[in-house]
Amino acid sequence: MRAALEEGAHAHGFESDLWTLGRVGLVVERTTGVELSSSAVWRLLTVQLGWSLHRPQRKAVERDEAEIVRWVAHEWPCTKRGR
Repeated sequence: MRAALEEGAHAHGFESDLWTLGRVGLVVERTTGVELSSSAVWRLLTVQLGWSLHRPQRKAVERDEAEIVRWVAHEWPCTKRGR
């Protein structure tokens, strides 16, 4: 089971590579034929596999790191001084 999950969610046909309890449950069912409840999936991940909860950072897709660096270096000092 660990090997199947370590392949990532994309490898199992999901749009993003984030695992949810529902997605893990589907993969378990597809690979073993056993349907697990959400609480059983949680126990599988945390107790048996030793995994822990990680939440993705929330950043805008449009975020432009280079523009942020430029703005902080050039625009922010002028704004802070009050022009």
